[in-house]
Amino acid sequence: MFGLGPLGILIALLFLASLGLQQYLRSVYTRNNAVRNARNLTGADVARLLLDQAGLQQVPVERMSGQLTDHYDPRAKAVRLSELNFDQPSVSALAVAAHEVGHAVQDKENYGVLALRAGLLPVLSIGSSIAPWLIMAGFILNLPPLLWLGIFFFAGVVVFHLVTLPVEFDASRRALNNLESQNLLSSAEMGGARQVLTAAALTYVAAFAIALAQLLNLLLQARRR
Repeated sequence: MFGLGPLGILIALLFLASLGLQQYLRSVYTRNNAVRNARNLTGADVARLLLDQAGLQQVPVERMSGQLTDHYDPRAKAVRLSELNFDQPSVSALAVAAHEVGHAVQDKENYGVLALRAGLLPVLSIGSSIAPWLIMAGFILNLPPLLWLGIFFFAGVVVFHLVTLPVEFDASRRALNNLESQNLLSSAEMGGARQVLTAAALTYVAAFAIALAQLLNLLLQARRR
């Protein structure tokens, strides 16, 4: 679908880079997950502490099954931490927990970009499921309207990835500020937390870059038709 031209090669390289970054994130996370923080606080402890300090006593901290399934649910108003991060008193657990609390605070403050991302979720849900089929049908059946409709939906996915970047960067900034200002991690431990959050941010950047390159390639092929 994406051809073998320069953009197709770029997509392949970005995809490989994305796989490498995901492996790097897991490596950084695992390494810092083996480091017990000096205050012996679990991710659940820190999430609860930071939520209470932000005036979000009503927001629960819930355990999630799986690994790196951590997220803040703006509809349920709940911080959900994966089992390891919920229970472990590690540097990684504190970094991830503080990051998810950052999203909860964004929600409380009506952070505009977070609201925009939430509004784009329906587009993402539709676009990610039907766009590939519309695009494929448009190419195979030589039906430009189907092709352009598919590209339109896929563009919504790209915009979602773009909007996600400032949301995630801001949550990480809040996390690091809180961990440092509240003395929840030592100076050495802060370095590990920063590594974890930086690696996570790079995976979001790679996802956006791949989606953008795919969109540009689709537009180029559609114009040729």
